[in-house]
Formats: sequence, C-alpha cells, structure tokens
Amino acid sequence: MHPWQQFLTEQGFRIAEAGNFDAIAPEPAVWPEAVAEGFVAPLTDLGLMAFAGEEAAHFLHNQLTNDIEHLGQKEARLAAYCSPKGRMLASMLAWRSPSAGEAVMLQLPRAIQPAVQKRLQMFILRAKVKAADVSDELVVLGLGGAKAGAALSPWFAELPSAPYAKIDGDAGTLIRVADAFGAPRYQWIAAPEQAQQVWPQLAQALRPAGAALWRLANILAGVPQIVAATQESFVPQMVNFEVIGGVNFKKGCYPGQEIVARSQYLGKMKRRMALLALDADAAGVTAEAGMEVFSAADPEQPCGMVVNAEKNSPASYALLVELKTAALEDGPISLGSATGPALRLQALPYALPQG
Repeated sequence: MHPWQQFLTEQGFRIAEAGNFDAIAPEPAVWPEAVAEGFVAPLTDLGLMAFAGEEAAHFLHNQLTNDIEHLGQKEARLAAYCSPKGRMLASMLAWRSPSAGEAVMLQLPRAIQPAVQKRLQMFILRAKVKAADVSDELVVLGLGGAKAGAALSPWFAELPSAPYAKIDGDAGTLIRVADAFGAPRYQWIAAPEQAQQVWPQLAQALRPAGAALWRLANILAGVPQIVAATQESFVPQMVNFEVIGGVNFKKGCYPGQEIVARSQYLGKMKRRMALLALDADAAGVTAEAGMEVFSAADPEQPCGMVVNAEKNSPASYALLVELKTAALEDGPISLGSATGPALRLQALPYALPQG
C-alpha cells in the first residue's frame, strides 16, 4: 500500500478495492447539511498524468478539446479527449506544473487513466514529449464549504479568486474549481509528505470526508466526469461540456473535432445534460453511471443515460443525466425502465444556451 494510503487508513479511512482507490470516510453519512461549514477529502480516486518536454503543450493541444498551448501558469482548464467519432473517452482538468519545466498535468479518474495514457502515448511518435503516471508522487486534497478558505490560510497567503484560477507556492498547487454547497471549492496538490504534515490541522478545522462527497459536489456544480461505464457515449455538448469551458471552437484540429464542431453549429442541440434527484427510500434502489433513463411519452426505448450519480443523503441521490431535451417536456422520467423510480428535475447552477 502506498504510504499516503497507509496514512489515511491510520486516520480511519478505508481505501476501496476494484482498482479505483476510493477513499471512504470513517463516517459514511456525510451529507451537504453536515459539511456546509467546511470539509476536506482525500481524492485518491483521481489519477494524474504529467506530459513533459518542449513539445508537450503542442502535442496535447492537438489531442484535446481545449487550448493547451495558451494555458497560463495561473489557470487550469477543463478538456476532453475524444474518439475520431467525437465521443468522449475522458474528461480532464489540465494545468501547467510549476516545478517540471514544460510539463502539463492532466487529472482524470484513476480507474480509466492507464488506458487513456496508453492511447495518448501511441500518438507521441517523434514528438519531444514524455508521458508519466505521477498519481503516487502527488496527493490531491479537495476542500470546500464556508471555512475552507480560512483553513488554507496558514499555507497560502492568497487564494485563487475565481473558478479555475491557480496559485503555486512552497506548499504546492492550489486550484479553485466550480463552487458547490454555496461556497468555493479548492484542490490542493502537494507531495505526500506535505499532505501528511498538514492533514491533522486541516482535519481539526474541517470535517474529514470521503471522495464520494467531492464527486457529489461536482454533480451539484453541473460538472460531468467521464467514467468507464460512459466512455464513448457522449459528444461534449451532450454533457454541457462547452458551456462549462471545456471546448475551444477556435483552436485547431483534434480527434473528433469536425463532429464536435458540426454538433455546435448545425441546428439546435437535441440532447443535453440535466440535474435530477432520486428518492431512494425503497430497498435496493441504486443509481449508477451508465444506467438508462426512460420517458413516459416513449416507454419502449431509453431517452438518456446517467452520467454521474452519488448519494445526496441516506435516502436520495443526485444525478447528472444526458437525455433528449424533448423528454423534459414529455412528462415523468424514470430510472432503469418506464416503470422504474421517478426522477425529479433540479436547477443547474448555470444557464444552457437557447437555440
């Protein structure tokens, strides 16, 4: 077991099996009402890739949906890696490393990272680029809630002022991501030794939580995460990825670019991602990424798919669901089948483009 994972087990966490390295909090029932003031979560389910070399940014610029060549040192950007058919193989957070020369860091779910990294490496060819898995060399902590900023102040004299702004310092890298639970959220990327040193103070100021709470925060923020069950299921616009800044339509070509651009400019989008809720009081009711959803207006075939799902309380789920836009006007939407549990539409924290 990695020293950081061993340290977490000593703090009462359990590291999930099945290859996703999910950090499960000692108190599983940690819901938004309990963490609104502040929480800290070890994001052990996320993997990190470093692409180093003088041509690293140019290489990734030609592979991902966002502008990586002009990615500044004080910002992070969402990006997608697509198949030639424009379907998302991965959603990522990208930033430049302050300590590795020209290296660009890519963060994505650890469960799919090896396959995505292998695929990207196939196209390096003679480019001056070297890809490395650095998931065990760095620790990612997720902090949110009203007290998160004050808890970070002993190590960071200033905080990123807006989502996807970044600050680098002696204590590591701090990236502000999309707000959730009515407060800013931050990712702190640090060396394992640094993380172990600061954890006791953070855990005293904030409530320790599992990685599932961070994934729930992403759902409530309307930020999708492609996982193994949903790879090659969505063109970026189907999951609102261009709305949240993950697609640059002015950059050059990348795999699937023609299809992504065509989806943007030819007519109204007929599929979008919505935020829905599921009351799971009935025994055995679960919601997972990749599950199909159905509309009462057309019960014989699915109208969409669950992108991400996490428990929002002991008896409910929050879900991001990609579905036909017409289904939102056609009546009830159900999980799993037309007779499955009903889903309730919730408001996304951002507006979708009209027309």
